[in-house]
Amino acid sequence: MSSVRLCLAILLAAVLGVLGLAAPAYAVTAAEKAAVLSSFTQTSASSYNAWNAARQNQGAWSAYGFDWSTDYCSSSPDNPLGFDFKLSCHRHDFGYRNHKAIGTFAANKSRVDSAFYEDLKRKCATYSSVVRPACTSLAWTYYQAVSLFGSVASVSAADIRKAAKIKADALAAAR
Repeated sequence: MSSVRLCLAILLAAVLGVLGLAAPAYAVTAAEKAAVLSSFTQTSASSYNAWNAARQNQGAWSAYGFDWSTDYCSSSPDNPLGFDFKLSCHRHDFGYRNHKAIGTFAANKSRVDSAFYEDLKRKCATYSSVVRPACTSLAWTYYQAVSLFGSVASVSAADIRKAAKIKADALAAAR
């Protein structure tokens, strides 16, 4: 399938997904699956938005055989200090699981980890400037954990206490 045809197929599936309709079934090649997977795991907000739209309408993507399962942020909190990292962790799991399934994990791990960090920073940007430093500190810690260890399970209680102190200090200073 040419890149133009692939882009049109992705666009059609996204539009049909928004309308709540299923895309026509056809056999997906390994190259097409890899291309769509790559498009869903880039660092940009548009990549995140495309992945999230597909996540909300997985039936439209059933021909691709994606693994949508997640344990969110593994054994680390999904909402540390009230910051909602759940969907960022879900997309990270999606990237890891699906790149592993098609044998492209090693070549894509760094980018999937970077996309995770960008997702977390975009999430932190939605919080008030008073608590944002605590959020971005946690985002950096979560990113370092996956970058170095491949899992946010290695985020320690001390890391979360450090961010909690940043948040508490910021809130106290704002009063």
